[in-house]
Amino acid sequence: MRQPTIYVPHGGGPWPWMEDMSAGMAPLRAWLERLPDELPEPPTALLCVSAHWEAEHPTVGSGARPPTYHDYYGFPEHTYRIRWPAAGAPELAARVRTLLGEAGIDSAEDAERGFDHGTFVPLALAWPDAEVPTVQLSLVRGLDPATHLAIGRVLRPLRDEGVLILGSGMSYHNMLGFRAAMGGGTALAGPRADSATFDAWLGIAVQGEDREEKLRRWAEAPAARACHPREEHLLPLMVVAGASDGEPATLPFRGDVLGMRVSAVRYG
Repeated sequence: MRQPTIYVPHGGGPWPWMEDMSAGMAPLRAWLERLPDELPEPPTALLCVSAHWEAEHPTVGSGARPPTYHDYYGFPEHTYRIRWPAAGAPELAARVRTLLGEAGIDSAEDAERGFDHGTFVPLALAWPDAEVPTVQLSLVRGLDPATHLAIGRVLRPLRDEGVLILGSGMSYHNMLGFRAAMGGGTALAGPRADSATFDAWLGIAVQGEDREEKLRRWAEAPAARACHPREEHLLPLMVVAGASDGEPATLPFRGDVLGMRVSAVRYG
């Protein structure tokens, strides 16, 4: 049975393990925890495109036992002891490279890289027992939307092989705006309004027949650069949209994360 493909917001840093951060994010936690129950059947493997890995070419983690990579700074000591011990899937990593190669897209692999927090944070909530083999896929430097839409189209067959393709990012990602919201500063109204404006546009854009054209030109959307001064947290959505197959989109999560309006997007 074909798996859907889903863009998930992963929140900020190791928030599920921090009471002060997670207190206001109960709706996101609840959605991520029930995500496996909303699938047509258990996935054979997970392919996660993380906003926190960029490489010259699309690069897959090919290790059989990837470590947990704590790629955040300034958090409590206990958050550096978190482990999410999912097995890797070298065969899936090889399959990804084969599909990319057949489409004329150069790729690479990294057997040492671990699961960064774009992967292990949301997936530890969805699969706390880490029972599903997982491969992480990088973004491509330059962050060109068309490139990532094309990568998604190439990887579409994996969905019919039981693989759940996830894009992990945030549909709002301006650190100054987050700080204003969390600190209750005077800049709160502007960033929150920007996030709502962009989120409203995004909800329409991902559901239209011209979704790829709209996403290629996302920077022309209202409040786009106010929400994404740098677009790495939006680019996983491009892979997910490319991996869709003309299917209608749904927004299975839409709410506030760290004070800003964000959405998840699902195709299939």
